[in-house]
Amino acid sequence: MPEPAELEALLRLMPPVTESDTVVDWDEISESWGRSFPAAYQRFIAVYGVGTIEDYLVIGAPEPWAEPPDGDDNDMRAGTAFARVLWQESRKERDLEGTTPRLILWALDGSGDNLCWDASDPDPEQWPVLLYNRGDSIWRRYDCGMVEFLVRHIEGEFPTCPLGDVGLFGRRSATFLTRTEYMRRLRSGVDPWTGEPDPFAGMYNYR
Repeated sequence: MPEPAELEALLRLMPPVTESDTVVDWDEISESWGRSFPAAYQRFIAVYGVGTIEDYLVIGAPEPWAEPPDGDDNDMRAGTAFARVLWQESRKERDLEGTTPRLILWALDGSGDNLCWDASDPDPEQWPVLLYNRGDSIWRRYDCGMVEFLVRHIEGEFPTCPLGDVGLFGRRSATFLTRTEYMRRLRSGVDPWTGEPDPFAGMYNYR
């Protein structure tokens, strides 16, 4: 079966370093959130897994919704709970004022930006990206899915950089490391991103 077109584009820009080691029960997750999830996102997790792009953009773990929504802030459940509070307390671009989106968080970055879907539409292929830019203190909408957003960001196709740091914007290539591969490199005594020896990398007992 061919990959979604946006994932094919991402694979060219960001070839996987290792295979995904993320196992997901999508039926359980979809039932708990009351929505199926976008096909390209499911394939992203199957191909790449959970991890980080260029030591900056963290793709958190897909999780079933549960109360209380605790856990790692980078992951879906706790991150979504925080984003929903942030929505209530923060300003929005004009077209978003007065709206009540059904937020689900899929990533955070090193600038403190929150990347979510508006999952209001029962059809997950119609979910746009709602992004809170912490530096500008505002929510903005991008009419594309999660994987297409990544492609357009790495290609530099947006009029301005959506995120708080321009290092990934228009780079035209990127590296993604799963959490497992990141920790393996760190324990081996090298900087996970440069591959250069790092005398401090292996000194801690990382989980």
